[in-house]
This record gives sequence, structure tokens and C-alpha cells, in this order.
Amino acid sequence: MVKLLIVEDDLSFSRILESFLKKHGYEVVLVSSCRAAEKLIRGEQFDLFLLDYRLPDGNGLDLLKLIRDLYRDAPAVLMTGFNDVRTVVKAMKLGAADYITKPVNPDELLMVIKQSLEKPRETPSAEVHPKKASGFVMGTSRSARKLHEFIDLVAPVDMAVIIQGESGTGKEYVARSIHASSKRSKGPFVPIDCGVLSRDLAAAELFGYVKGAFTGALTDRKGQFETASGGTLFLDEIGNLSYDVQVKLLRVIQEKVVQPVGSDKLIPVDIRLIVATNDNLLKSVEQGSFREDLYHRLNEFKISVPPLRERADDLDEFIRFFISEANRDLSREVDKVSDEVLDIFRSYEWPGNLRELRNTIRRMVLLSTGNVAGKENLPEEMLFIPRPEHKEEAGTNLKAIQEITEKEQIANVLDNVQGNKSKAARLLNIDRKTLYKKMEKYGFK
Repeated sequence: MVKLLIVEDDLSFSRILESFLKKHGYEVVLVSSCRAAEKLIRGEQFDLFLLDYRLPDGNGLDLLKLIRDLYRDAPAVLMTGFNDVRTVVKAMKLGAADYITKPVNPDELLMVIKQSLEKPRETPSAEVHPKKASGFVMGTSRSARKLHEFIDLVAPVDMAVIIQGESGTGKEYVARSIHASSKRSKGPFVPIDCGVLSRDLAAAELFGYVKGAFTGALTDRKGQFETASGGTLFLDEIGNLSYDVQVKLLRVIQEKVVQPVGSDKLIPVDIRLIVATNDNLLKSVEQGSFREDLYHRLNEFKISVPPLRERADDLDEFIRFFISEANRDLSREVDKVSDEVLDIFRSYEWPGNLRELRNTIRRMVLLSTGNVAGKENLPEEMLFIPRPEHKEEAGTNLKAIQEITEKEQIANVLDNVQGNKSKAARLLNIDRKTLYKKMEKYGFK
């Protein structure tokens, strides 16, 4: 029997839905709030979700994100009494199977449910479901949309790709997403961290070797290029490869064959190559540590992954995702971080980017004894964020005088609204993000 979860705060309407759907052979569970729905979504399996848009403690889009974050392949249908095209579009982008407007037509509802259940579901495997495989959160900010436009553009085309970005920004997740949306998605995805390959054994690891090729080569071994044949090879931190390995890599790309160390045999390989770096490869080319011809071979398409500090609009989504992931892995039931922690997160620079955010939240979830992760569970280094010092004397310096006036004005407004940053931002006629930057600049806590 198909099991449905209905999240609707209008009890009379939800009872009518329950009775109607049960008559048509469905098993129905009713809840009236986001909080109650979240517990069921985490603890039970449903075949379809009917989500009201407006709820007492949130909205259906929040639940839709949670459903997708927890890797549910069950379809979700949004119900709304507000015929708002923007809401519908956002719901569909977040993965809603369909939507229906109130007042609900019974025949239309049955049709929508039937069609949603009949839509083919993705198999949850590492090769075809990038979000589940990699824990990759798309995000909705402008930079996130641009990033995914590039992924969608280059994925179907068998081009080499350079992914550039700081450590911890999710470069491997981008590579996995490209692979999963490509024609090679059923083939292997083989990631290699060039940063940990020793200078002497890098060629053997990548191209393979035969017995006796060097001390310790007791048997023949297939290289990672051969292992990845038919799929995608991802070389992370490509700039760490030695110059002689770069020469061999260029030959593999040009001739599509590998020669195992110690062998005269040439083995054909069919791979798509994606590489990543947190260095400026062009600068490495200028310095002579990276081959220019190899760079141009690899640079058929370049994607830059923005650091977390430039993705402030996506921070809340990342936090929700990592909390749900940590809850699942650590058997916890944390709903959110406290407002105080959220303020710290928004002013923190995140030098370790998404990797640091994920590890911080996992630690907080593990240490939390309640449903809200508080400041006391933060790592010590995040509790003492250094503030910039302003040593310039005001005197007749106009800029310094303006800064002093601005600092006093912000202090007065914050005092008047008892620290409520949303109200302060409105009174100062600036957005919250700008307010946070100014507070950090002037050393407010």
C-alpha cells in the first residue's frame, strides 16, 4: 500500500483529505507542523509527501529541502492557497514533483499523486545521483547558480575540465556532479589526490607497473588511468605532479594510451580527465614548474568554485544540510543552531570553507544534548575571532571622522533595539549582511 505523509495545519481540511485518500487505497499519516513532519521524515519511509506551503513554524519549502537532503527519492507535492508563480518555480527547482492549488479538486489531486508516483525515480548510486553520492548542496545564490550553469553546460560534452578553488570549497563534489550528468555516468569515477603521491611512485600509481619494475613491485598492477577507462579520472591538486610525470601525462592525453612502468606494452585507455587545483596554474607555468603545453591541453574548460565567504546567501542551506547529515550519521536529533551561533557563522571568514563548516557542525551535533546546538559547542578558535584594529587618529582625517560617527550611530541603534540586528539593519537602511560587516569592522560583539 502506498504510504503518504500529509503536512497541513488546517485540521478540517486534512481530515477530509485523509478520508478521501484512504477510500482510494492509500495509507495516510497526518501532521500539522514542520517540527512534527521532520521527526517522521527522519524516522519513517513514505512513498509521497503532500506539503502545505504555509505552516505555523515554517513552510513547505523548508520541508522540501529536508526531504532532498535526506536523500528521499519519494516525490513531494506542494499545496498552496496562494497562486504565487515564484513560489511554485522555487519549489520545482528544489525538487518538487508537482504542485496543486487550493481549493483542491479531488480528481486533480488523484491525478497529480498518480503521475508523481509513476515518474521514474533515480537509482541512489554513486554514479548517477550526484547529490547523494557527494553530499553536494547546490545553493541558490547568484554564484551558486552560475557554478551549476557551468556544470550543466560542460557535463554532456567530453571535454577536459580544470576546477579551480580554495581548499575545502568542494572541487571533488563539482567533478562528481559533472561525471554523474555526463555520458560516462555508468562508468567509474576514480579520484586521485596528487598531493599525497610520492615523487618516485606517482607514475606507477597513475600508469601501472609490471613485476620487477622497481623494488617492491612483486606483481603486475593496473594503473588508475586503466581503472578509470570508460569513465572519469579526477586528478586533485594537479600542480603537485613532478615535471617528468607531467610529460608522461601529456602523452597519455594526446595518444590515449598508457605505458606501465617497466613495460614496453601500450594499453589503450578511454577516459575523461577532470583536474583540480588551489594554485594558479598559469603562474606555475610562468615559473616553469608546470608545463605550458599540458596546461593548454587540460584547459578546455575552466570552472572556478567560490569560497564559502562569498556564498553568504547559501550559508543557511549548507547548515541545514550538514545538520541533517550529522543527525543521520551520529544518531542525534538537532534541529538547528542557535541565533548566536548563526551570527558567529555569518561573521566568520571560514578559511577551511565547506570542509571546515561541515566538521564544525558535526562536532556541535555530537556535543549537543538538546535540539538546538549552542555557542558552548563551538570550537574555541571560533569564539575569539580577531577584530581589525583601527589605529588611525581622527584629527582632520575626514574618513576617520566619518567612521567614528558611523560607529557611534550603529552602537546607538543596536542599544535602542536591544541588539536585534534585523531591526537595527532596517533602521539604518542597510541589509543584515552589510550590518554584520560594519559590526566586525568596528569590533562589536
